[in-house]
Amino acid sequence: MEKLEIPKGDKVQIYKSIIPQIHALIQGEEDLYANFANVAAALKEAFGHFWIGFYIVKPDSCEYGKKLVLGPFQGPIACTRIAFGKGVCGTAWRDRRTVVVYDVEQFPGHIACSSHSKSEIVVPIFSGSEVFAVLDIDSTELGSFDDTDAKYLEKLFPQGFWDSYQFSL
Repeated sequence: MEKLEIPKGDKVQIYKSIIPQIHALIQGEEDLYANFANVAAALKEAFGHFWIGFYIVKPDSCEYGKKLVLGPFQGPIACTRIAFGKGVCGTAWRDRRTVVVYDVEQFPGHIACSSHSKSEIVVPIFSGSEVFAVLDIDSTELGSFDDTDAKYLEKLFPQGFWDSYQFSL
């Protein structure tokens, strides 16, 4: 695949078109970082959001023993490490659910990697029963994300999607 076919229309039409294309793009590639890089690029191309990327759960010498560490992304520089339960990403990891934030300034404990970010969605990604990464998307506009985004972004990597992949973190 060399080019995404992105339809004109609302975000539901775009999601319905790009999700199968993203799955085809990463099919057969075992390198997690290559796959995450292409997914971030595809989502950026399709939607043009301010920041799209991944944080990966990795061992750390902190109290919890693990932190989210910056992985492949599209956009300006970002926070490198995020603690369990901290900010939107750490909350999605801890709660094992997608978090949609209309206004990041109203989210308790929001980590401001950029003052340009106004709204955010974070989707946990599972391998087996464990969260091993999160997909983080930020917008410069308030209220850019809703339940529709959550529904379709969760379809990118449904529970069990990564179970057959062989990758090391």
